[in-house]
Amino acid sequence: MANDNLSSTEQFVWKFIQDNLELVPFLSIVELSERANVSTATIIRALRKKGFTGFSDFKHGVAKNNSSKDFTNLERADSDIKSAILKNEHEVTNTIKMINIPDIEQSVQRIKHAKTIYIFARGFSELIAKELLVKLQLLNKNCQLSDDPNIIRTLSADIRPGNLVIIISLNGETPELIEAAKKTSKNKIPIILITTNADSTIGKYSTIELCGFKSETTYFPAFEVHSRLPLQVISRVLLDSYVIRTQK
Repeated sequence: MANDNLSSTEQFVWKFIQDNLELVPFLSIVELSERANVSTATIIRALRKKGFTGFSDFKHGVAKNNSSKDFTNLERADSDIKSAILKNEHEVTNTIKMINIPDIEQSVQRIKHAKTIYIFARGFSELIAKELLVKLQLLNKNCQLSDDPNIIRTLSADIRPGNLVIIISLNGETPELIEAAKKTSKNKIPIILITTNADSTIGKYSTIELCGFKSETTYFPAFEVHSRLPLQVISRVLLDSYVIRTQK
């Protein structure tokens, strides 16, 4: 491209951008400058020498390129297999679009300042809860997970202020989790709900609701085993954000 005579600093920032192409579309130029430890002016100069009018022009080009990538590995699959694969992409993409950044920021602060974090989950959501538990413990947070309905009902009544409850529920309508939400809310304990149902009963008692997108397509119609992929995505974003904020 034109004016490709980058200084050593501009070469560094250009390499940094290329190494983080998947992340760049989600950053402001100020955030990028902080991550790369260079000035915004350096970023602009490097991009202009690479033929872009500015940072917005570059981000638009990256986003357009990413969205136009062909799923060439799907060309050999029949329509049913393609549908199954793209269903997962649809859930992930829409869940990311639904994430409210202020809610993530507030959740991070709640986790940071909580003395003990109580995680409640049932069914397949327990798998997400167990991963969340282990990773928070690795980050030196005092956490405990309850997945037994009787323990959930009993324990939720005894949680005291200064602590935090995280409930993971696909539909937000599990009876024992609703009961737990009622009790903890009554005791003024903050609740973070990770769900795919924006109008759930548990949501009425929650302090923060992190809601993902659930596809209505299921390949196990006779059983309640819907994909927990949206919950996994939200949990991962929350954990990564917590690490980023606490490391700073």
